[in-house]
This record gives sequence, C-alpha cells and structure tokens, in this order.
Amino acid sequence: MPFSSLAAPLEVELRPHRPALLHVDSPGDAPNWAGEHREALRALVTEHGALLVRGLGLRDADQVSAVFARITGELMPEREAFAPREVIAPGVCSATPWPANQPMCMHHELSYTLDVPSLMLFACLTAATEGGATAVADAEEVLDALPASLTERFEREGWLLTRSYNDEIGASLAESFGTEDREEIERYCRAHAIEFTWRPDGSLYTEQRRSAVVRHPVTGRRCWFNQIAFLNEWTLSPEVREYLVDMYGEDGVPFNTRYGDGTPIGEEVVELLNSTYEAHTRREPWQAGDLLLVDNISTAHSREPFDGERQVLVGMAEPHRLADGCPTPEASER
Repeated sequence: MPFSSLAAPLEVELRPHRPALLHVDSPGDAPNWAGEHREALRALVTEHGALLVRGLGLRDADQVSAVFARITGELMPEREAFAPREVIAPGVCSATPWPANQPMCMHHELSYTLDVPSLMLFACLTAATEGGATAVADAEEVLDALPASLTERFEREGWLLTRSYNDEIGASLAESFGTEDREEIERYCRAHAIEFTWRPDGSLYTEQRRSAVVRHPVTGRRCWFNQIAFLNEWTLSPEVREYLVDMYGEDGVPFNTRYGDGTPIGEEVVELLNSTYEAHTRREPWQAGDLLLVDNISTAHSREPFDGERQVLVGMAEPHRLADGCPTPEASER
C-alpha cells in the first residue's frame, strides 16, 4: 500500500476513493501532539487536500478546541453564515444543522466571502450509526472533469449569490452579520462587495459576485472554488423548493445562485455539477475521536445522510483574501 514520503516520520495511508489517513497511537495529550506535529500536518494537508487523523481519541469540546488551537492558532468567527450554528467554544461550532436524511452536497466553506477560511478543522465526538461521512473532492479534478464550455463561462463571468433574509429560515441578520443594526450591516456590505436592498417589509436582499475558478495561493493549482450547486434552488429536495417558492416567490427564497451576469442556472447544470462531484468523491466513515483537516481552497467537502446521533465540531482558520476573488466592482445600495 503506498505511503506519502512528505513530512516524515508521519506515514500516511493512501487508498483509492478515500481521503489520506494518518494512524497515530493514542498520544495521551492530544493538544501537545498536535502542536509538536503542526508543520507536518499542515504540509500533508497541502499535499493531499484533506487528512484524516485517527487515534487521537478526542473526547470533548475543550480538548477539541485545544487541538484546533495548537494546529492553527487563532480560529475565525463565522460571518455571512447561511444557517445558524451553536457556538461550543471560541471559534468552535456545531456542524451546520441540516436534516439527517438529506445530504449537504459538495462545497467550499464561505467561498462567497472575501476573506475565506483556507483551513477547515472537523472533530468527531459521536459517530453516526450509519452514514454521515464528511466526504471530500479534489477541486482541480472536478474542474478538469466539467465541460470546458461551462467552466469557461463561469470563469469569465463568475457566479452570483442572492440572499433573502427572513425570520423563519436560514441565519438571521444577527447570526450572519453579528448585528441587527442597519448602518453596521450596510457598512459591512460596502466593505465586502455585497450589493444590498432593504425591502418595504424591512427584510434584506443581497447579491454578491465571486469567482468560480481560483488559483491555490500555495500550489498555484486552478481550483473549482464556489458554492454554485450547494446554494442553488435545484439542489433542494423538490418539496422544500416548492414550499419556499410558494411561500416567498421565485426571488424570495433564502439563497440561490446564478451565472455572474444574473442569468438563472438550469436544473440540468446543477445536476451535472453534483454528479461530477460524486464521481470524484473520497469518503471514510467517521469514528469517534477522529480529526479531519481540509484545505478549503483545493478541496470541497460534504455531509452525507445518516442514522443515529452524530456530533461533529467545526473550526475555520487561516483567512485568506484570494487575489482572483472577482468581487463586484463596487457594492452599493440600490
């Protein structure tokens, strides 16, 4: 079985259709072990896109928080969240709430922000009885597998995220922006290239254009980096989509994606994106105590349906402003 030679003496197991796996003997002091091997772990994540560390025996939120901090230093607070998370410790949150019987398809976390987390950290305290893997996919492989005519259009135009905030579905204004104050929200939008409109009922509608293809800041690899499929209406189950359209109208669904010029994206395109991701998916079932590190720019991740209880904690770190982030030239109130 092949092993990586980078960052010895950590030997990584490489298997088809699975993420790189590092077995460690239970070190007793997991945070100390993580700190001692920080540089090797980060090198392995850059090399393989994702690294599953098995054997640390992570047991509780305090231990997870300490391990995250030793690997990456300061964790990022989440801004512009599309769904509320429970904050477990500073920078450590619960996984995004999502129905257990529905998948969260492949995406790059917060790819619609200007300062994106370049590193995602996941820790499993309780593994699902069945399913529930945090699967990964190589963004360069996905880009190469998609039709050139499609990727060239997205590379030329970027992609557009539209959001309609309401008090019933998705993250609230306070959960997304850290405040409900209109002036503060407007300042944030202007500073982060987000066009905004306050509707007559007081709700907020936003649009932001971002790049769909970027170069990795370390490796220079071209990556399919976005949430075009994940946040599109056609990824929702038919009954959920119909409910949202009936309740809020075509332009009022909580989030949706379009081509960069504002043209709607057809259902067949979203199906193609998701099927291409699936063809390049690597998955390994969680075991309690596992740690998963993901390069958020080179590697997409998903959450698969599951049965039973599942507790996975999440951290985001190492914010990076991509040189080719393709924001709107100037966000303004319309």
